[in-house]
Formats: sequence, structure tokens, C-alpha cells
Amino acid sequence: MGSLFAAGASVYWPFAVLAICMALVIFLITVARLHAFIALILAAIAAGLLAPAGSLPGSLPGASHWVQAVELTTSEFGLTAGKIAVVIGLASVISMCLMESGAADKVVRRFLAIFGERRAGAAILISGYILSIPIFFDTFFMLLLPLARALCLRTGKDYLLYVMAICCSGAVTHSMCAPHPGPLAMAEVLHVDLGLSIIVGVAVGIVPVAASWTVAKWINARMKVPMRDTPGVALDDLRAIVNQSEDELPSFFWSILPVILPILLISLASAFAASPLPADQRPAGHAMIAFAGNRNVALLIGAAIAIGVLMRQRGITLARVNEMIGPPLATAGVIILITSAGGAFGLMLKNAGVGEAVKQAAAGHNVNLVLLAWTVAAVIRIAQGSATVAMLTTAAMVYPLMTGGALPHHPIYIFLAIGFGAMICSWMNDSGFWVVGKLSGFTEKETLKSWTIVVTVNSVVGLLATLVLSLVLPFAGD
Repeated sequence: MGSLFAAGASVYWPFAVLAICMALVIFLITVARLHAFIALILAAIAAGLLAPAGSLPGSLPGASHWVQAVELTTSEFGLTAGKIAVVIGLASVISMCLMESGAADKVVRRFLAIFGERRAGAAILISGYILSIPIFFDTFFMLLLPLARALCLRTGKDYLLYVMAICCSGAVTHSMCAPHPGPLAMAEVLHVDLGLSIIVGVAVGIVPVAASWTVAKWINARMKVPMRDTPGVALDDLRAIVNQSEDELPSFFWSILPVILPILLISLASAFAASPLPADQRPAGHAMIAFAGNRNVALLIGAAIAIGVLMRQRGITLARVNEMIGPPLATAGVIILITSAGGAFGLMLKNAGVGEAVKQAAAGHNVNLVLLAWTVAAVIRIAQGSATVAMLTTAAMVYPLMTGGALPHHPIYIFLAIGFGAMICSWMNDSGFWVVGKLSGFTEKETLKSWTIVVTVNSVVGLLATLVLSLVLPFAGD
């Protein structure tokens, strides 16, 4: 059977597919109250059905277009799950152990002793900005979320603000700083020096982080989001832990180690990977560092330490730990399903030709390249959800335009524009939306009114900063 609509041949049809599928997701989740996993899978299949016949990659010989749409959706689902499932599962174990052992509360007490309660959120923001540079956003968020929950229990307020402190910083570094895959690949495609991209990305990123933090505080003052129960770690149990005396908690070293050690291992592996030396000339132990710094292995090490701290602190057996791990892993399973479905939805929109349609629409227009690069990245991001995909697609589209004549400014500004554009408007087709919302215990509406707004502020303010710098400090010809 052919495509559901013969109009698929039209150059405008991919935009219609995008609009239809976006409306379908919003309706199914917010109006029909359908589970997000089912809604996203249905929308992903719909994107495949609406794509022109024969346009889907990896077409099955002899299979109808309808069957191909379903099979490709499941393949894209598996592709996303393969990247995130182990990370989410292990991070949920670390989170439970940190909370149940009192380790998270120990770290928070130390934060409060140094910075004071009034600046506790800012302390998470600043430290998070540094710690998030080498770590994938989802991993970073899941590692720091227990600190936000413990801090809320200790202060009795501002749970939304503490969660947004993690988000404000992590979202920027994910799109602006190598070794994150998007910026790393962008620097190569745009022929921008990698070291320069890191320095400038970190420096300019401070501006949108400061702006989004201000907005986060404004949102927090007007929208009260309670910290809700999560399976395996009830709030009553956490309150009992928070009320423990200092000598009943683990030491600060063992409390912070399950968080810091994975970060250090991943950072070290990233530094070694960026080395220009050939493999046979790298120092001894490089292969072991690369292995230990793999994010799955690093989190496995962190989980093992966290379990050990929990067993020692609570005086429980491994059998009891296994019982305690069950509920958070069950929760992780739901998150993996939703996140993977969101990834499949985004990839199916791409397969339906949305990215290529955006490319064609942007071609031939004599506009400011910084503004064009940001706009294209923003449209692709909104269309298919993945910031990394938006960055890679846009960089490949924009680079030929950069080589057609002398740029009025340094190429680094195109790099910045694409990175900031790829942050905008994280919604239900973005796996990060579900990671933040579900792990934090936010409803879909609460996530849209907080996380989505924060990353959009990051994107718009980042664009404005880039435009100003490209005019004031163009460094043309450098």
C-alpha cells in the first residue's frame, strides 16, 4: 500500500507531517490522558505512515509502507534505548543508595555549611556548570538530582529551583562544550579549532546560564512544585534520614565518591580520547582508562560504591539491597520506555523528511548567517527533539554557505549560534524532557512550564549574546 497521502510528494508536506504529529502528541497526552509511552509510539508510527511511499530508510523488501513505518519505529526505539537504558538503570540505583544511606544529605549539609541556605541553589548551579562539561546531560542530571531532593528536605522549600539549578547549567554545556558529541562533531564539520570552541563555549555560556537562573527563580516564586514520592524512597523515609545526627551519616568522602568518581573517570577518558597522539604512542594504561571512563562502566563503579556505602551505613545484607533496588529499577524501566519512545518519534520525523525540508526552505536566502544558523537549528530541534541531531544536521547545511565568500566574523560565532539554537523548546519529542520530568516527579504541565522555558531562555539569550559579540568582536579573517 502506498503512502497514506499522495500529497507526500509536495515540498511542503514534511511541515504538514510535523504539525500533525506535534498536535497528535499534545492531544493524546494532555487531552486524552494517554500514557506518554503509547502516545509517542503512536505519533512516531504516524510520522512514518505520513512519509512519502518509498522514502523510509531500510525499507523491507515486499513489505507495505504501513509495515515499514511500524518496523522502522521499533528499530529507532531500540537505537535510543541502547544509548540510555544502562545509564538510567545504574543512575537510579546510585540515586536510591545516596538517599537511603544519608550520603546525599551529608553532601547537602556540607554545601549549606559553606554557602549558606540562601545561596544553596546557586552553589549547585555553579558547581554543576563545571561538573557538567564532560558528562552527558542525562547522566549528569541523574547523578545530581539526589542532592536537589535532599536539599529540599533540609530547607523545606524550593524543590523546583534546585532541580532547575541542575538544568540551567547542564543544558548549556551539553550543546556548547566538547567532549559532548554534538559540539565535538560541530567543531569538525565547521572547521573550528576544538580548543577554541571549548574556551569560547564555556565563556559565552555563562551569559545564558545567568539569565535562565534568574528566570528559574522567577518561575519558582510563582509555581510551587512539591517533591513527590518515588518508588523505593518514600518521602517519610527521607525525612527520617534528614533528621539524623551528623555521626549517623557516612563521611563526606564516601558520600560524594559515587557522584564524583564517575565524573572524574569520564572526564579523564574524554581527555585521553582528545589526544592527538596515535594509539601506539599513547601512555600505558590508556586502554584501561578508556574502559573505566566509558559512561556505562563509570556508573557501574559508582553504583558498586554507593551500594557498599548503603550496606555499611545501614548494616544490611546484599539480599536486602537487592530488594530495595527493585522499585527504583522498575521506575527506571518506565523512564527508559518513555525516553526511547521520544527518541523514536524524533527520528521518525527526521525520516519523514522534516530536516531536509528545513534545509530547502533555508537555501538561497541572503540573511545573517548567525541568525540563519540559529533558526535552522531551532526548527530542527523542535521538529525532531534531539539537540545533537539538530547540531549535526545544521552544521552540515550551513558550512557550504560559510565557504561561499568571506565571512564578516569568525566561524566560532556560527558554532555558537547552532549550539544555542539546538537548545530551544525541549518538549515531548525530546528524551531530556522525560528524563527531567519523570525523575523529578514533575507532571508534563510542570515540566513544560519550567524546564522547557529555562532551556528556551538559554537559547534566545545565547543567540543575542552571539549576535552582539559577532558585531563587536568579529575577528574576521582569524
